[in-house]
Amino acid sequence: MSFPKSIETLVTEFMKYPGVGRKTAERFVFYTINNMDIESTKNVADALINMKKNINHCKLCNNLTDDEICSICKDEKRDASTILVVESPKDVFSIEESANYKGLYHVLNGVLSPADGIGPEEINIKSLWDRVTNKLVKEIIIATSSTQEGETTALYIKRVLQDLDLTVSRIGYGVPVGLNLEYADNLTLSKAIENRKKI
Repeated sequence: MSFPKSIETLVTEFMKYPGVGRKTAERFVFYTINNMDIESTKNVADALINMKKNINHCKLCNNLTDDEICSICKDEKRDASTILVVESPKDVFSIEESANYKGLYHVLNGVLSPADGIGPEEINIKSLWDRVTNKLVKEIIIATSSTQEGETTALYIKRVLQDLDLTVSRIGYGVPVGLNLEYADNLTLSKAIENRKKI
């Protein structure tokens, strides 16, 4: 026996989320049916729509924000001489939770992966070159993941910046090979930034 069409439609939509298989999607749907009234369901739907309408990428660093410029880039107390390059906005939030890093960020929204057709034009790398011409910037810390694609991206950035008067470093000890930053704990991230190495 198949589900009514409206249930099946919502199950299919939930399954579009990463890590959500059919059984989990069905649990979400039946929880909504059995435990949420119309008002609560409407609040969830409104929150999703508002998020899609209001969340932008920061014009400076490409982080997620509900403004043109994110709160980190606006903060005059941040160290503008250091830019930490990360793969995704989730990495920014993970590092900020550690409360140790006080510089600025640059979000690539991906990594280089020639096998998948992802080159420099497909990620947010060009705007990094524009930022490093600012005389205030003294160090670029590359915090891409320690996967093959993350390492390829780090080496590419280093090669392009090698003729500039900048220190280019890579996050160091504490982050296991193959681990994405969003899964690392706060202490591990803090130590990785502290123990960065010049590359």
